[in-house]
Amino acid sequence: MKIDSHQHFWQYNLEDYSWISDEVASLKRDFLPADLEPLLKANNMDGCIAVQARQSLQETQWLLELAENHNIIKGVVGWMDLCGDKPEATLKALSENSKLVGMRHVVQDEPDDYFMLRKDFINGISLLEKYGLTYDILIFPKQLPAALELAKKFPNQALVIDHIAKPAIASGEIEHWQKHIRQFKNLPNVYCKVSGMVTEVSWQNWTQDDFTPYLDIIVETFGTDRIMFGSDWPVCLLAADYGQVSQIVKNYLKTFSQNEQDKIFGINCSQFYLKD
Repeated sequence: MKIDSHQHFWQYNLEDYSWISDEVASLKRDFLPADLEPLLKANNMDGCIAVQARQSLQETQWLLELAENHNIIKGVVGWMDLCGDKPEATLKALSENSKLVGMRHVVQDEPDDYFMLRKDFINGISLLEKYGLTYDILIFPKQLPAALELAKKFPNQALVIDHIAKPAIASGEIEHWQKHIRQFKNLPNVYCKVSGMVTEVSWQNWTQDDFTPYLDIIVETFGTDRIMFGSDWPVCLLAADYGQVSQIVKNYLKTFSQNEQDKIFGINCSQFYLKD
């Protein structure tokens, strides 16, 4: 089964999606399963993992409702306050829905680069394995050291780094990022999504070659067993359509075996999130 490991849905309104600024005004509209389904079919994808786009319990519940009504949604990575006083009660209630496969917090926006090592956050993460939930790590390169410590603290917790940790591809910055990303090589509980790359380059002036050195390092670090393709649709539309995003990864993988390509385009995602 071919699965897009990372995309979003929303019903746009200014209050809930204030992060969608005028600079990305084209995203100021609804993006729903009916919009994504034909794109998945056109690109020979069987389904997707819907990932939270705002830090709201209501959105998590809404995504789970969408998943119940749309077969293309194989799982939901939601949000809840992992730093709350009694997170387990919420986790227990949410996890009763089998479509919930993981949690994510927008750590990239936290002013503390070591937010993930705070006692309250650590307490929340410590509960996820009990309920069979994964955790998506959304960070910038400067936050990779904290992510590394988190991964070492929880060797049995399934973790995945979103968007290859958002290196500054547009400026060609690679040294600091690669120094830290390579430290995950021998941590089998940590996967990586090859997603979100097109929005880290010049949106109107990118080429396949922009991504190659970064993908080389990701493959060297995680191997083909711990990498997942993700479109980051509809955010990707700022720089590329769905087919172009998919083709970037397909072009890179042309010399890889069919089995390795199948792993990156679905098998790894299925095993990570759906335990298939």
